[in-house]
Amino acid sequence: MIIVAVGTLKKEFEELKDKLPPQDLEAEQATLGAILVEPGAASRAMAIVEEEDFYREAHRIVFRAMAAVQTRNEPVDLVTVSAELRRRGQLEMVGGGEYLTALIGQVPTAAHVVRYATIVAEKSVLRKLITAGSRIQQMAYDDPEDLGEVLDGAEQQIFEIAQRRISRDFVPIGPLVTETFEKLDQVFRQPGFITGISTGIKDLDKMTSGLQGGDLIIIAGRPSMGKTSFAIANLALHAAVQHNTGVGIFSLEMAKGQLAELLLCAQARVNGWALRRGMAREDDWSNIGQALTYLPDAPIFVDDTPGIPILELRSKARRLRSQYDIGLIIVDYLQLISGGTKFAAESRHQEVSVVARALKGLARELNLPVVVLSQLSRRVEQREDKRPILSDLAESGSIEAEADMVCFLYRSNYYKRKTVIEHTTGGQAPSTVSPSDSPDPTEIIIAKHRHGPVGTVNVMFHPAYRLFFGTDQYREAEAT
Repeated sequence: MIIVAVGTLKKEFEELKDKLPPQDLEAEQATLGAILVEPGAASRAMAIVEEEDFYREAHRIVFRAMAAVQTRNEPVDLVTVSAELRRRGQLEMVGGGEYLTALIGQVPTAAHVVRYATIVAEKSVLRKLITAGSRIQQMAYDDPEDLGEVLDGAEQQIFEIAQRRISRDFVPIGPLVTETFEKLDQVFRQPGFITGISTGIKDLDKMTSGLQGGDLIIIAGRPSMGKTSFAIANLALHAAVQHNTGVGIFSLEMAKGQLAELLLCAQARVNGWALRRGMAREDDWSNIGQALTYLPDAPIFVDDTPGIPILELRSKARRLRSQYDIGLIIVDYLQLISGGTKFAAESRHQEVSVVARALKGLARELNLPVVVLSQLSRRVEQREDKRPILSDLAESGSIEAEADMVCFLYRSNYYKRKTVIEHTTGGQAPSTVSPSDSPDPTEIIIAKHRHGPVGTVNVMFHPAYRLFFGTDQYREAEAT
């Protein structure tokens, strides 16, 4: 009977052992010991592991004390760490000075501290995956009405674990201040330095320092102002071809074939309208051939799912970021994004608000600029001065609230041509106005800028190429 009981206990112990969360106490001891052996090892280890990565609570306490000593720019060794633990009243909690001395005895050298710390970090990731799996399992058992929300929540938890560097709740202010100072110093030493992604338009870059990571940038305008051309032919093309920055494009209005044609004509500087009618010139084909040496390798990724739900868009954006390390997302356009099934019977205003908030959250989560095109309300057409203002943003004031920057595109010549046509057609406004072949002065009106000035940048729009040029760039283009 005793033999049976012992056998049962042994089996239960083995089962319990198998259910212990992944951990490696020897690697944790070796990491702490290596830091104590060589003070310089602290910075190498702390670049890999955090306090929460240690499984044993005593090891977390020791590491926390080490981090405090490191922050004060003192050498991290047996004396300083013991003193810090004693000051906190935690020395005996970790086993006293004897335990710290024993940690040193675990490693003869600090040469392998990176390897030890990596093992600790990997075990921590496995534990976080187990925790996330339990949460996802519970979410599924709750039998929610909106499956999309569950899938988005599950994917977000996994993504945050994979991108550990952006999932911390708190970070010390010291490294942030130092990093900020270095950027400011670089700008001071190199006036005009672009800290974000260049737009390719010098005057616009001067006002914005480029498109900044984490920002939601709204490009708005009435139909035919050139929103898509600006976002695709200027921003996406310049980022991908000139700077090899990966760009994800969500096109809810234009098919991917149309986008490819827009990119090709803009890069080749050929008249797309003439090309479609078979009226391209001989030198146009030479330019297209040149463009084909650049575009096929450009890191541009297109999704043209019409009416894509915001949860699906976020999911695809995360995969793009993880798989291709994209640096810019463009969405054309906001009002075509679906908020999901639960908004089917609710107000459109609320749905657009949720979509705008989700896009801002996506920009922060992925730490890249998200450029979103937006329509304007018809109120613009009823005013004598048709320059857009913030209250013209269609359907939701929350777009303005969530955006870090709002830019309007305004082409006065469009309205002048429209007026002429209305007069010649007996007062009937045409549904569309044919673009002029001549360069079109355009205003990029920065109406909101959370991190910089507001104002107007004057550019030239080339209708044939569907490209915007800075005034100086346009003169250079015309000369060539």
